[in-house]
Amino acid sequence: MLFDTHVHLNADQFKDDIVTVIERAKDAGVHNMVVVGFDEITINRALELVEKYDWLYAAVGWHPVDAIDFNEQYLNWLEQLSSHPKVVALGEMGLDYYWDKSPKDVQKEVFRKQIQLAKKVKLPIIIHNREASEDIVTILKEENAQEVGGIMHCFSGSLETAKQCLQMNFHISFGGPVTFKNAKKPKEIAKQIPLDKLLIETDCPYLAPHPYRGKRNEPAYVKLVAEQIAELREMSVEELAKITTANAKKLFGIS
Repeated sequence: MLFDTHVHLNADQFKDDIVTVIERAKDAGVHNMVVVGFDEITINRALELVEKYDWLYAAVGWHPVDAIDFNEQYLNWLEQLSSHPKVVALGEMGLDYYWDKSPKDVQKEVFRKQIQLAKKVKLPIIIHNREASEDIVTILKEENAQEVGGIMHCFSGSLETAKQCLQMNFHISFGGPVTFKNAKKPKEIAKQIPLDKLLIETDCPYLAPHPYRGKRNEPAYVKLVAEQIAELREMSVEELAKITTANAKKLFGIS
C-alpha cells in the first residue's frame, strides 16, 4: 500500500492516457495520491480529478516561478478552496532561484502570504525549493511555519537543511533522484531521516526514477523509490510502504 504524496496528473503530459496511468498506479499498489496544483489551470484540473476518484486528494498553491502572476484575487481563491473536502494541503509554494521569471523579492512575498494563509486555514504546506535553501529556512522560521508543518518536497538539500526543517515540524520527501546511481548525497540523507518524518513521491511527470530516467514519470514508479529507500535502510518494502503511508495520512488528516 503506497502513498504518492506529490503527483502532477493535471499536467499536459497525461492528457491522452490519464485513465490508463491511474490504473497502472493501482496495479502497482498505489492506494493514494495528492494531485498538486500550482497555478489557475493546474488547480482546476486537480480538483476535477479528485472529485472523480475518491482515493485522490489535492493540494492547491502558487508556484514560485509564477509568483509574478499572483495577486490578492488568487489568494482569496486559495482560501475558498482550502475548505474543499478533498483539499489536504496548500502548495506547492516556496522559492526557485534557478528560473528567473519571477524576481526573488516577489517570490518571497508570495511565499510568505501562502504560509500566513495556511496558518489561518490550518492546513500543512508543500515546499518547492530550488537553489534557495537558506532563504526557505529563514522564511519558514520567521513566519512560524511549524504551526502547520508540511513537506519538503523532492528533497535535494543538505543534511543540515533537513535537520533544520525537521525541527520545524516538516516531513522530508524523496522522489526519483534518490534512485540515481550518482545520487550519493540523497541516499545518505534518506538513511538518516527519522522514520516518522519520511515520505515518498514521484513528482510525475518529472524526475523519473532509474531505470526510466529521462522518460515521462508516472505514479506507478513510486514503488521504485520505496524499494530504493527500503534497501538503503535495510528494511522490507512492505514496512517502508506501511510507515510512509501512515505518515502521509496523519499529516493530511486522512482517516
